[in-house]
Amino acid sequence: MDSLISSEEQIVSIVLYAVGVVIFMALAIILFFFFSRKRVIKIELEKANLQIEHQKEVIQTSIITQEEERKRIAQDLHDAISSKLNIVSLNANLLTETDITTTETNALGKSILKVTSNVLESSRKIAHALLPPTLDKFGMVAALEELCEEVEESGRFQLHCNFKYELGLLASEMELHLFRIVQELFSNTIKYAEATKISVQLTSEEKMVSLIYKDNGKGFSVLEAKKSKSLGMTGIENRAAILNANCTIESSPGNGMNVHILVAL
Repeated sequence: MDSLISSEEQIVSIVLYAVGVVIFMALAIILFFFFSRKRVIKIELEKANLQIEHQKEVIQTSIITQEEERKRIAQDLHDAISSKLNIVSLNANLLTETDITTTETNALGKSILKVTSNVLESSRKIAHALLPPTLDKFGMVAALEELCEEVEESGRFQLHCNFKYELGLLASEMELHLFRIVQELFSNTIKYAEATKISVQLTSEEKMVSLIYKDNGKGFSVLEAKKSKSLGMTGIENRAAILNANCTIESSPGNGMNVHILVAL
């Protein structure tokens, strides 16, 4: 009888021990998942914070770029239009003089006509810089071809352009951003690169649009350009971000520049 009771006690002890082990393992698993989940949430929050900070930088840089553009436009308007209109106003006032001769009237009329022609041409160029009419009327390829012709007319560069893009594949807003990227790249090459050759290639397939821009200029340190937050390079990267595009900028001193923008559709 005593041995039977002892045996039952052993069984109860084993069962209790097993239950204890199971409870301990369950608690361990719960704590593991709790802390793992906590860690995952922390990592996700850190990623979200990084994305928010990146978006803040993009917005801030975009605002700075817009302000710089507004200043440039304001300066262009002042230099190319306001000052010339002052001359027109002065000459128009002279025409109201009672003792003015016919010869003087004709001379003033010719001066006014010449100045107003210059003002019209300047305003056309400013409007073209703001929103190229070719882009709006005929699409991105025609606008890029026109842009390449303008650069080539300077006689400073050997230009190779190849555009195989299906019209309307990107929304008009996206085409404008891609066009502005090429504009900015040309501007950087013209101002800083001391290049003699430029290559622009735009191709499209069913699921992607690819832009490749190269020059043989003096090159630069991409890392230093990013550290200094150069408006040109930052503006290109920001526009690529708006396009949800992959942007690769390769350059080093003495080795020109190679930029690849890949837009997934």
